[in-house]
Amino acid sequence: MGIKAFSFFRRYNTYGVLFIRLAIGVFLLYGVQDNVFSWDRMLEFRDFLEERKVPYPLLAAHLSVYLQFICGILLLIGGAVRWVGLLLIINFTAAILIAHTGQSFPQYYPAAQLIAVGFFFLFNGAGPVSMDAYLHRKRAQSIDRTLAVKA
Repeated sequence: MGIKAFSFFRRYNTYGVLFIRLAIGVFLLYGVQDNVFSWDRMLEFRDFLEERKVPYPLLAAHLSVYLQFICGILLLIGGAVRWVGLLLIINFTAAILIAHTGQSFPQYYPAAQLIAVGFFFLFNGAGPVSMDAYLHRKRAQSIDRTLAVKA
């Protein structure tokens, strides 16, 4: 296989982020849907946080769960993806410190991966197939029209 074998993928490399966004978006939604749709599961998470001496455990449970849920939706549509990256870094750093300290590598690896993915989104954004890219194009067109009118 020569250099040409991957030329298609090099040419469209900015589209690769779409697959990461979809995978992580689904993973986040799946991971918290039980807490979102079941009050009993939310209370279990609150109790878990309370055992670990997290202040305001019910508020912290809601904050973490709904942050992940909203971030999952935003990743699927490609909206505010750099902000999502920052929030993933913060949330899953807290998760490692609160829930995974002392655990084995395989136990904390998913949270560590989500921190790494957060940095990826922070540095790379949403890619061309996204709400972010659509809004950017619309803003650029609006600015172009405004400049054309002034000229």
